[in-house]
Amino acid sequence: MVWVNQDKCAIAGVGATDYYIRGKSYPRTINEMVGEAILKACDDAGINVKQIDGFAYYSGAQMGYGDKVDTASLMEMLGIEEVGFTAALTSGGGGAAGAVGLATAAIQNEDANYVVTVMALQQYRQRLGTVFGASAPSPENSFLQPSGLVGPGHLMSVLARRHMHLYGTRREAFAEVVISQRLNAMNRPQAIRRNELTLDEYFASPMLADPLCRLDFCLETDGAVAWITTSTERARDLKQKPVLIHAAAHGGTRNWGRAFAWMGMPDPDFGSSGHKPIGDRLWQQSGLAPSDIDVALIYDHFSAMVVMQLEDYGFCKKGEGGEYVESGAIRYKGGSTPVNTHGGQLSEAYIIGATHTREAVEQLRGVAINQVKDAEFALVTGGPASLPVSGCILRRDS
Repeated sequence: MVWVNQDKCAIAGVGATDYYIRGKSYPRTINEMVGEAILKACDDAGINVKQIDGFAYYSGAQMGYGDKVDTASLMEMLGIEEVGFTAALTSGGGGAAGAVGLATAAIQNEDANYVVTVMALQQYRQRLGTVFGASAPSPENSFLQPSGLVGPGHLMSVLARRHMHLYGTRREAFAEVVISQRLNAMNRPQAIRRNELTLDEYFASPMLADPLCRLDFCLETDGAVAWITTSTERARDLKQKPVLIHAAAHGGTRNWGRAFAWMGMPDPDFGSSGHKPIGDRLWQQSGLAPSDIDVALIYDHFSAMVVMQLEDYGFCKKGEGGEYVESGAIRYKGGSTPVNTHGGQLSEAYIIGATHTREAVEQLRGVAINQVKDAEFALVTGGPASLPVSGCILRRDS
């Protein structure tokens, strides 16, 4: 069944601050970075910031785990007089792609005309790498903390090891994700990591949570990214070529549930990203298949989750993600489906998934640094995390 909202809304503008190594954004405030990203997105779209009348957040409107944006405060800061919509998806980076659908719902329901989504991160107080260890005790944390599972990477390593056990996946597959994305970041001035990376250097990287080494972990960075969603009809009268929202889905199954903060999943969910129901819905909504995707922006907080998402979205069969990646299929040059052409969260910057939407828009406008020739469809995914997880398909306007 074709999605009722297919191609009726579009992303009309994107904006971003510089990206900073964790803590290096200080003395800037997070509100300052949020404001800069939103103003740049408005300028990119060719609208006045006072035309914004809706906010569609994800991660519960949290900017990381220590800051939270407030719509009223943003309205005061930006001079916005009135809004007709303000809402947020729950979870963390799992909702990154789903926020596109949330904005679409606001516009299609005629609650707002110009909806902004923004994500920012500033880690001078609490780094995300140890966030569970710093959290207050709870039924879930009381299981995790005594086990030494104090950060997302420690938890993700258990899922990665299970995938290796079930399917024979090798660390060489994780290495290929890291190395291929590093190659994509080398010519990007804003990328944090731009030095060439060899396989030997990957295997020499310190082991942080077996089988994941330091290079399997996403960057710890600060910055902000925002984008403006409006109706396709309005977007076609604006400054930039619109990028159409072709399909969007968020949710997930109870078996995935709290994901890597739970560890109660049965196989095959345990050795997965939890995204298969989202992938199934996207292909049904869009009438497309994985082979129709020209560029995939796959949430890469950890390299192993790229492998598992490629399986869950059907780019290869379950258990064959390692072989698929090792074949070179995800390479920008020579691959069948280029993945994370901006370098992703492993090499460019980690702003909780927002950089992926920015890259998808640039690819479909035809202005990306590592431009995929004639790119028409881009898949964007949200992080394998507690529900909801999410995905969307964006389309080049004809």
